[in-house]
Amino acid sequence: MGLPIFDSDKNGRVSGYDVSIIGGGLGGLSLAIQLADAGYRVILFERKKYPFHRVCGEYISMESWDFLQRLGVPLHELRPPRITKLKVSSLKGIAVNHHMSPGGFGISRYTLDNELAIIARRKGVELVENVTVKGIDELDSRVIAGAFGKRSIMDKSLNRSGTLQADSPDRNWVGVKYHVRADVPEDEIQLHNFEGGYCGISKVDGDKYCLCYLTRAANLQRFQGDIESMEMNLLSANPFLKIIFSSRENFLFREPVTVSQISFQRKLPVENQVLMVGDSAGMIAPLCGNGMSMALHASLLCATAIQRFLESKISREEMERDYSVSWNRHFALRVKLGRMLQPILLRPGLSNILLSLLRRAPRLMNQIVSLTHGKPF
Repeated sequence: MGLPIFDSDKNGRVSGYDVSIIGGGLGGLSLAIQLADAGYRVILFERKKYPFHRVCGEYISMESWDFLQRLGVPLHELRPPRITKLKVSSLKGIAVNHHMSPGGFGISRYTLDNELAIIARRKGVELVENVTVKGIDELDSRVIAGAFGKRSIMDKSLNRSGTLQADSPDRNWVGVKYHVRADVPEDEIQLHNFEGGYCGISKVDGDKYCLCYLTRAANLQRFQGDIESMEMNLLSANPFLKIIFSSRENFLFREPVTVSQISFQRKLPVENQVLMVGDSAGMIAPLCGNGMSMALHASLLCATAIQRFLESKISREEMERDYSVSWNRHFALRVKLGRMLQPILLRPGLSNILLSLLRRAPRLMNQIVSLTHGKPF
């Protein structure tokens, strides 16, 4: 669907807004709310209609709690489950249990994104749903921000390096998510490995658990695209996952939510004068469990830089530089650590060795968890 008619210039581009935001996930919505709060005219484009489900592990570290409340999300009313325990298992069922402090909480994207969308509208954001922006030449704003996710038509439009060519099946990833009922402690997040992938499960709002896994596209090809067959014959080799996938009556979705062509190639926080937030800026390996907090925190860094530019305190070049430096200072190490850990956990032999080591060295486990989480912002 093309862009609807808003205030436009003589060339038909959307105009009259200080900031245009492409993508309405956590990063885009929270950025829009902050800028609207500061008194700027903001328009945000989302290709779907709220509320809807996204492929996501739906765990947020406690570093984001205060920020979400400042945005207006009524977390105390929603009462999301607090998560303070971590269980990690290898393909053979070797498990490590770890206490996380301060840990995090679980909330579905269906709920959280919709709450943020309601707040954004109330703050005066022009929230445009069911619309896909195909290029920045359709927009005429002082600032354009990209929050369009893992891989988008915008990547091609912006000629972004590392995102134009699909990876080979061995390097390309597929994400799959369900909501289920499960016999898992409410305060625990579990991460279970299987050949060529890993699966997380933790409680979200209501009586639901989020079950989300990442697998090499080559695995799905082996089973001719049959997701259920892959789950029963590949994922279920892990004894913990076998219990879950053997109880299909507990699955609350008729069909899973899926996303393909996920890439962990390096991206830049700013490209072609577009400031990127969330997965558009860089995707952390899901095993680190902190992509949602990164998107929220990045929106704060981005909003700060944009406001200083719009207030004529810094130039555009300074805005782009300041945001890039801030993004890398806060997130580059986390993303790098995820890239290092992911290949280890994907290889059964190495994951067995690592988990056996972590069982004997809880301080090392604590350090790894600490490095993938940040401080309150």
